[in-house]
Amino acid sequence: MLNNALYFYLLKVGIFINTSNVSSLQEKPPYGMIAILFIGAFVSILNETLLNVALPSIMVEFSVKPTAVQWLSTGYMLINGILIPASAFFIQRFSNRGLFITAMGLFTAGTLLASLSPTFGILLTARMIQAAGSAMMMPLLMNIMLTAFPIEKRGTAMGIFGMVMFVAPALGPTLSGWIVEHYSWRTLFDIILPFAIFILIYSIFKLKNITPQRAIKLDVFSIILSSIGFGGLLFGFSSAGDRGWDSPLVYGTIIIGVIALIWFTLRQLRSDDPMLEFRIFKYSMFSLSSIISIVLSIALFSGMILMPIYIQTIRGFSPMDAGLIMLPGAVVMGVMSPIIGRLFDKYGPRLLAISGLFIVVITTYFFSRLDMEISYMNMIILFTIRSLGMSMVMMPIMTNGLNQLPMKANPHGTAMNNTLQQVSGAIGAALLITVMNNRTESSLAELSQTANLNSTTDTALQTQLLNEAMLNGINFSFFVSTLIAALALILAFFVRRVGTDGKIIKK
Repeated sequence: MLNNALYFYLLKVGIFINTSNVSSLQEKPPYGMIAILFIGAFVSILNETLLNVALPSIMVEFSVKPTAVQWLSTGYMLINGILIPASAFFIQRFSNRGLFITAMGLFTAGTLLASLSPTFGILLTARMIQAAGSAMMMPLLMNIMLTAFPIEKRGTAMGIFGMVMFVAPALGPTLSGWIVEHYSWRTLFDIILPFAIFILIYSIFKLKNITPQRAIKLDVFSIILSSIGFGGLLFGFSSAGDRGWDSPLVYGTIIIGVIALIWFTLRQLRSDDPMLEFRIFKYSMFSLSSIISIVLSIALFSGMILMPIYIQTIRGFSPMDAGLIMLPGAVVMGVMSPIIGRLFDKYGPRLLAISGLFIVVITTYFFSRLDMEISYMNMIILFTIRSLGMSMVMMPIMTNGLNQLPMKANPHGTAMNNTLQQVSGAIGAALLITVMNNRTESSLAELSQTANLNSTTDTALQTQLLNEAMLNGINFSFFVSTLIAALALILAFFVRRVGTDGKIIKK
């Protein structure tokens, strides 16, 4: 047992916080501190998608191949996938102040190094450092939100949180498209750096500790298993689109990842103090919300992956135009997220989820019927309506599931949600690219046979047939996404509201 003097010293420096303070904290949430955490999370998430449009420019400057430059995105995702599962341990073991300052310090250092990087290797290292910092942001912010707000007010709070979650990834391609067309790719990091420095300095002087800590030991072997398991799955599925499913590197890393993940799960279930608590799935609404989020994440990747291919490759629009198509949808999601949060607090998640998923299913189906004539404005309208449906689903479903967990399980719930989103996103991307490629190849063979295409045929006809075949592939992938979204819609009918006592309201 700690003696009184040592206990109060540890309390003062933020190693332990008495959980009895949570109720008083919820009566008067620290809005100023949460605001700075929001800005930090927004900047880190924006950075994740900011570099994608700039990859061709980086290839030219450093004379690297597409397979190499893709690691700037794949590597970032891998680091996130490795560290996010461990975030539950870090959030419980260390103060939120120390964690945020460390995370923001790593992110700022990585941003500065990326801006100045003289070689591709240093740029890749800088992105890994950035990722190590940003991996902690979302789980930490979500855990603070759950601690600072009572269940009856979490919908509104998490609705504002949804602005960060949805707007930042959609804003990234638009902003980077404009910057890359007019300036160097290094400007992408130069713009973020002042914000990162300001947030870091502000957090050092103003950030306080509000989350409870406890002295738990780090299970190093669990960290290793988690890294191999989640890292293997993410790498394997992310590589499948480029290398194909028959590549030993693809199926080999997936098999190793699955084995390590099973071992990791069994080890956590046997542990009295697990690194990542899998027993939280015994809570029915949390389990259902996780399943719906996984299914929906797989389906929603169709818009992020297939639309840029259709807009730029088939229709010939610029990267800037491709980004602008998603911008109104991001604005709608940003505006609607707080409103949806208030509606969640008043009416619960079920009606919102069913309505939102119905919109998603219908609009995704319309995307499965794209042609060469659809106007640019119609694509914007369709994508914006789809974004409205998305904003009505993700945060209400996720918040309702987390509301059923006891306070001590919040770090595990937020870590699990973020991890599952990373993995399901990689699976969704691999699945949809595979479906598109297979359908494109079969369509091209049919079209070539019909047109009696041979090696002497002019290149204009070859290009036309290829575009038609790719359009068929994209449309079929959107149709598959429609079916997956429809599965999420069916599951939404089983959602029940969780009351302020953490119990399911059965009416």
